[in-house]
This record gives sequence, structure tokens and C-alpha cells, in this order.
Amino acid sequence: MRKDFLPFSKPSITEADIASVGEVLRSGWITTGPKTAQFEKNFSEYIGCKGSIALSSATAGMHMAMSALKIGPGDEVITPSMTWVSTANMITLAGATPVFADVDKDTLMVTAESIEKCITPKTRLIIPVHYAGAAADMDSITELAKKHGIGVLEDSAHAVGTHYKGQQVGKESTSIFSFHAIKNITTAEGGMFCSSDEDLLEHVRRLKFHGLGVDSFDRKMQGRAPQAQVIEPGYKYNMTDISAVIGINQLAAVDDFNARRTELAMRYRQLLENVEEVLPLSDPGYSIKHAWHLFIVRVDTEKTGITRNDFMDRLKKKNIGTGLHFYAVHLQKYYTEVMGTRRGMLPNTEWNSDRICSLPLFPGMTIDDVDDVVNAIKEVISEI
Repeated sequence: MRKDFLPFSKPSITEADIASVGEVLRSGWITTGPKTAQFEKNFSEYIGCKGSIALSSATAGMHMAMSALKIGPGDEVITPSMTWVSTANMITLAGATPVFADVDKDTLMVTAESIEKCITPKTRLIIPVHYAGAAADMDSITELAKKHGIGVLEDSAHAVGTHYKGQQVGKESTSIFSFHAIKNITTAEGGMFCSSDEDLLEHVRRLKFHGLGVDSFDRKMQGRAPQAQVIEPGYKYNMTDISAVIGINQLAAVDDFNARRTELAMRYRQLLENVEEVLPLSDPGYSIKHAWHLFIVRVDTEKTGITRNDFMDRLKKKNIGTGLHFYAVHLQKYYTEVMGTRRGMLPNTEWNSDRICSLPLFPGMTIDDVDDVVNAIKEVISEI
């Protein structure tokens, strides 16, 4: 057994990152300023989109998207239940109704086929999720949305560096990325709203800072315009330069981070190939470049005779940390009690929700760490 605890995730923060934060703190400009503007520019160039807006979180981006797209009472928004709760929460807080689509059992991707079953005359928006670092099949989903005159907003929280059919996720769409501490790059907390719709970008940029007619950091004046007026009520979702300077450094290293994640993931696949009691996810059947945000396995509860939670507890006792991504949203207490969602609605989602487990995966890991995780898994199985 390992002597030291291996966490599920650990941010890759360097001394250079720490020094950069110190420089910002000494500069006298620590909130939204030149570093945030630089991070937005660099991110747009990396993704290839027309514009990016740095935010305090990806959830903030989802909230403002609901507002900018005028999603409200009487509207329905289709999204998978196999995702973090923030998406459904933001739909609900907008006064709209989240409609949960099932996912493919082995890739955990929402599909055009499952989405189409959920479309009604009230459907206003589809939010597919690029799950675990792989990409959803956006061509089929976009074609379906156009056929029905429905908008699409991509949840790209897991997809910094993910490619779909040869290009970066988010290049030609409207996407929201996350920089939470466990993501492929981090700003501690933070997110990025990216789009090639210039009107939408202008609207979200206004909403993120109180609804003022100029950004909190006016790029022409290098400060805030004193004549700024409130165009509409807005929020306070701007990113600080303290966070942005970390993001600048992290983005410069993201391809190296993802290459290391890929190396570790391939080692997991190799070692788990003959471990029948745990089932890694399958790759989609179309062309992608996986960013390996998460390495997910499903515990075969029938073969092991133990629950996923018990499996995670047993690994923890062997100094192996794990994560759960995710417990299905439609089975969460609020949605079952208030919205009437229930078990049996989404069989593939529910089967996975009961069995998924995220194994440790972060660039600072070694191949020996992966070996330790798999050895611990085998020990748990042998001890049952």
C-alpha cells in the first residue's frame, strides 16, 4: 500500500505562476485589468474563436447566457443529467424548465437521437456537454437544432484542448469553459465565455459588469470610462487580474499538460484492460482529440458485489483518492421533490450514475502513481 495519499486531482502550479501573482499584487492593479484582457486575447487565439470573456466561474457564464438569450418562464432547455448541477440550476433560476436527455451508455455523451426525443414546441435551447475531455458529436446536434430552429450552447467545462473533427472545441460555436482547480488549466476559480457571435459577446460583456455600456476595463482608456451608463441590469462576474495571470501561464502550458494526461490515461487503459470488474469509458466513434480531463471507470457492482461508494471508500483506505462525476442531476433531491423527476427516466444515465468513479489524473502524477492506483484496485477486488 502507498505510504502517502494520492489525491484525485492536484493543480499544476509552478513557482513562475506564484511569482506572476506577486507581480500583479505589486502592480497596483489587481482586479479586472490588463492581465485579464491579455488572457482573453490569448484564449481566443488558442481556441480560434472571435472573442472570449473571462469570468469568475463557468456557472456565471451559464447564468448570463440564460439572460442574454432571454430564456425564461415557459421555455424548455434540453441538457444531459450526467453533468454538474450548475447547468440545471441556472436553467431553473431563469424560470425555465430543464429537460434531461439520456446519454450513450459507454461514452456518456448526449446524442442527437436522445435530444430529438425531448424536443417540444417549448424547446428554446440545447446544452450538450463535452464530457471528461472528449467531445460530443456536434455536427449531428447542430443539424438537429437548425432543423427545429433551436439554439445551441456548448458546455465545454471539461474541454480545454479538446478537438472535434480536427478543430478546437469552441472555435465556431458558443461555448463555456471552466478553470476550476481540478480542470486542465486553472485560475483557482474562473471561466471563459467564447463565441463567434459578436452581438452575443457584446451582450455578455455588458452583463458581466453591472450592465454598463463599457467593459469594467476599457481597452482604449486603460481604465474605466467615467461616462459609463447602465444599459440594462447586470451582474458582477468579472475575473480579476490575480486569477488571469495564472490563466495566462497555464494556457501556455496546456498542450504539455494534456500530453501528460494522455500518457497517464493510456497507462490506465493498458493496466485495466484485463480487470473485468472496472469498465473504462469508450471513445466516441468519430474523430476527436481527447483532453483527458477525467479518467472514468464504472464499477461492475454485479461482479464485485460491492457498491461504487464502498469501492471508493476501500481505495481511500489504501491512500488512493477518487472523485464522482457525476451523481445524476435528475436524481438530486430538489429535482425529484419539486420537478417530479424520478429513477427510470434515463436508464443509461442512471446505470452510470450508480457506478462511475474518477481515478486520480493530473500532470504531476508519475507512471508509478498510476501503477499504484491499479494495484490498489486489484487488491480491493481480491479482498472482496
